[in-house]
Amino acid sequence: MSEMTFGPDRVFAGVEAEFGERASARAVLIPVPYDGTSTWGKGADAGPAALLDAADNMELYDIETGTEVYREGVHLAAAVTEASSPEAMTDAVRAAVAEVLSEGKVPVVLGGEHSVSIGAIQAAAAKHPDLTVLHLDAHADLRSAYLGSACNHACALHWASRNCNLVQVGIRSMDVSEREFEQPGNVFYGQDCAERPDDEWMEAALAALGAPGTPMYLTIDLDAFDPAFVPDTGTPEPGGLSWYQVTRLCRMAMERFHIVGFDVVELAAHAGSKPSDFLAAKLVYKLLTYALRPEPVK
Repeated sequence: MSEMTFGPDRVFAGVEAEFGERASARAVLIPVPYDGTSTWGKGADAGPAALLDAADNMELYDIETGTEVYREGVHLAAAVTEASSPEAMTDAVRAAVAEVLSEGKVPVVLGGEHSVSIGAIQAAAAKHPDLTVLHLDAHADLRSAYLGSACNHACALHWASRNCNLVQVGIRSMDVSEREFEQPGNVFYGQDCAERPDDEWMEAALAALGAPGTPMYLTIDLDAFDPAFVPDTGTPEPGGLSWYQVTRLCRMAMERFHIVGFDVVELAAHAGSKPSDFLAAKLVYKLLTYALRPEPVK
């Protein structure tokens, strides 16, 4: 990927340049085109560029909220391209997210494989020691190490499980070794989400996140969705969440808690396949809307 794919002159969603200036932006997008540890379906390194290309073709009025969130200011930062090792990449993401947090803005990491979330969560926890983490995924990602690294995509939430309150939603695949790292009562499996009424399990998940107003980081692996919605992801698993389940839960969580950052990861983009790219772009735009809460357009 060339640097020009992401900046310095490119503006998210192709809007006027004034809405992409960093100084006045309320959110900063950080592309991380990293796919160094994925073990089956490749293509996550192409995910950020595909998402941004799809965003250029979105309608920007949100019917649900009656808003146009881009007017709040969304800056597209230079991509984090450090790829010499998983650990070096994690350090680079942590530094980039910490810089955005120090500016009082909302960092939004665009993956890349799920290992890019490790440094982002660590930066958020350093800024907010009482951080709670909401994790939507098909996989638990709780291994302490995998293939010789604690910064592998299979370990994406291990650090959070040891250092934060962690609530996991949509999980339907894991290794037995990960069970010891689950936080009791904080895992909402895919089958739970399919068989229990949404009002019931969503309210339980929100209660598990803690007291209203608690700082929250949201991480979404796109394989949390059923493959019918997102076929282009590294390891698609049957039995996933729907668009309205994901967006409803995220809106409820962002209204109840203090959102300090989020990421959308594991878009394994493939040439000629657009639905997954477009869903990822729309999801990021929805999450920005929920996080920044713009006033309705008059």
